[in-house]
Amino acid sequence: MFIVIVGCGRVGSSVARGMLREGHEVSCLDEDPESHARLEVGLEKSWEDLGGQFTVGAGLEIEALVAAGTEKADVFIASTDGDNTNIIIAQIAQRRYEVPTVIARVLDPLRAEWYQRQGLHTVCPTRVAIDMLETAVRESGGRDGTPDDASEAA
Repeated sequence: MFIVIVGCGRVGSSVARGMLREGHEVSCLDEDPESHARLEVGLEKSWEDLGGQFTVGAGLEIEALVAAGTEKADVFIASTDGDNTNIIIAQIAQRRYEVPTVIARVLDPLRAEWYQRQGLHTVCPTRVAIDMLETAVRESGGRDGTPDDASEAA
C-alpha cells in the first residue's frame, strides 16, 4: 500500500515507521522540516534509504498534498495537532482525490462522533483515554476495594 501521513509528530511519525517496517510505501508531509528527525528514531538507515518519502509543506496546500503523493495514495492519515486541519485535509483526500481509506485524528470527542456519522473515519484518542480512565475507576473498587452502590446497581 502507498500511505500518505500528514503530520509527523509523535503519532504520525510512529505510525509512519511502523507502516514502513511492515513493507508499505510511506510518504510524510509536515510543515516543520525538523520533524524529519522523528521519522528516523530507532532506524538503522535514513528514512529515505529505507524507502520513505518526506515533504516539507502545509497539509492545507494542494501543491504540498500533490508533492506528497496524495493523488496515488491507498491510505491517507491526517494526524496534525489541529482538529480543523485534520478534518479539512481528510475531506480533501476523500472527495477530491478519492483516496480509498482516509483516517482523521480528531481530539474533540463530540466532533469526532459527528464527522464519523457523516462518513469520515475518525480516531479520537481523547475518547479512548476517557473510556480507559472510566474503566480503571470502575475496576478499582474505591477505597475499600469493593464497588460502590451505584456500580452494584448497574
